[in-house]
Amino acid sequence: MRSIWNGAISFGLVSIPIKLVNATENHSIHFRQIHLADGGRIRYRKVCELDEEEVQGGEIGKAYEDADGTMIPITDEDLAQLPLPTAKTIEIVAFVPADQIDPLQMDAAYYLSANGVPAAKPYTLLREALKRSNKVAVAKYALRGRERLGMLRVVDDVIAMHGLLWPDEIRAPEGVAPDGDVTVRDAELDLADALMDTLGEVDMDSLHDDYREAVEELIAAKASGETVRPAESGDADGGKVIDLIAALENSVQAAKKSRGEEGAGTEGEGDGEMADVHPIKKTSGKPAGKSSTRSTKKSTAAAKKSTPKSTGAKKSTSTTKKATAKKTAAKKRTSSSGGSGTKKTASSRRRTSA
Repeated sequence: MRSIWNGAISFGLVSIPIKLVNATENHSIHFRQIHLADGGRIRYRKVCELDEEEVQGGEIGKAYEDADGTMIPITDEDLAQLPLPTAKTIEIVAFVPADQIDPLQMDAAYYLSANGVPAAKPYTLLREALKRSNKVAVAKYALRGRERLGMLRVVDDVIAMHGLLWPDEIRAPEGVAPDGDVTVRDAELDLADALMDTLGEVDMDSLHDDYREAVEELIAAKASGETVRPAESGDADGGKVIDLIAALENSVQAAKKSRGEEGAGTEGEGDGEMADVHPIKKTSGKPAGKSSTRSTKKSTAAAKKSTPKSTGAKKSTSTTKKATAKKTAAKKRTSSSGGSGTKKTASSRRRTSA
């Protein structure tokens, strides 16, 4: 990797010659501006406002624009004479726990490479000291014409440096949080926790830029003269209020199904469908407790009306008992009458035989 800056790390009285190498790279796809009529490239030219002539790079200098519009020229010689101890040095000023660095301050990232064989021993010393202390180094350095703040930490067996914004460059989040008091119920928090547990962790190396891949496929298709079909996009209901409980429950089910987990819901239940979106109805100014009590009374009264009366059930039961008693009495009468008839027949046979 090509170095972009050569200097040294100042660690007390120890000086470590190093090279600064970019730790990140930009994979964004860049487009050119063209003239739609003929496809010609659109280029920018630097023109002087006074004589309207195009100016070459060697004729261009720097100036500071004052509040009244006056231009104050500043030359490279002027800047070189300024006392800047970090011009070629990464000066370590402190060692602090990593959690003391606000992630909002993080900027560009670099790798620090030992510059030459003599730098290997002090470089390794600083690296191992950072490992054992579980701390990061806060340093100052100068790059591209300004002094900057940096944080040194160990990545594998390399010392990495993150450029940091100065504390006064971080804006306070005033007016960003939602207005008014918003109450979140325990049930909603429990479902959010369940969704977080279901989604679990991810291998960061498995993540990739889907949009960039789609753009690359689009460019390849157009270059080969193929017809580009519009991609299907999901319905976006941004800005609408949703039923949080239903959305969280469906999200948990969908996450389980995507991971192939068992118990992700039976057929027709928990299919991962999106919750119905509906506006929240405005409530009246009456206390919530009273309205809840009234609705409970109404539902109870409706339940009473729909339930059959117990007196009717008692009547049908008594009627059934009477019918059963009548049938039993009829059977008894039948059996008794049958017995007497048998006796009469026997006596008449005796008389006939006599």
